[in-house]
Amino acid sequence: MKLNLPNRLTLLRIILVPLCMYFILFSVGGETVSRIIAGVVFLITALTDLVDGKIARGRNLVTNFGKFLDPLADKFMIFGVLLAICSSDAYSNIRSAFVWVSAVVIFRELAVTSIRLVASGADNVVIAASWLGKVKTTFQCVAVMAIILEPVIIRPFLPQYNLYILSYTGMFLMVLFTVWSGVDYIRTYWKYINPDK
Repeated sequence: MKLNLPNRLTLLRIILVPLCMYFILFSVGGETVSRIIAGVVFLITALTDLVDGKIARGRNLVTNFGKFLDPLADKFMIFGVLLAICSSDAYSNIRSAFVWVSAVVIFRELAVTSIRLVASGADNVVIAASWLGKVKTTFQCVAVMAIILEPVIIRPFLPQYNLYILSYTGMFLMVLFTVWSGVDYIRTYWKYINPDK
């Protein structure tokens, strides 16, 4: 199968997700080393999400395979990392809050995906990502990076630090923009799911 560059980058994103999950779930070389590797891998993964679409549109390389694979890779990236963080004992200090955050994120993503399917089936409408959806994705990635790397960044200077301020701030912003963008999608495309019609 011949793949163009954007599709290769999308496929790379899918391949990198289990690797990132592995270093979140298992302490390889110590917790600090694992967190750094997981953070770097996740950053590369998130950057492929930023770059593949721009290349596809800029070079007129948009394909049906890419339209199928890109949103799937995006969901896999976010869902995979959320589940890994929820499951890892290294993140047990924020688990009680993060489980609920993850539930909100997953529910929103599934709801918007369902709206896209209904709109596509009703009027052949392709719902592109809104600016708010892109902001949401950015804050999701920033929050994940903060959660993974906060101890690595702060503990060398504050050995007894256990407040997780960056993690909780990131989770708050992630939920805020996740809910906001989800409500915006529902409001904009309500006509396709209005129970009165």
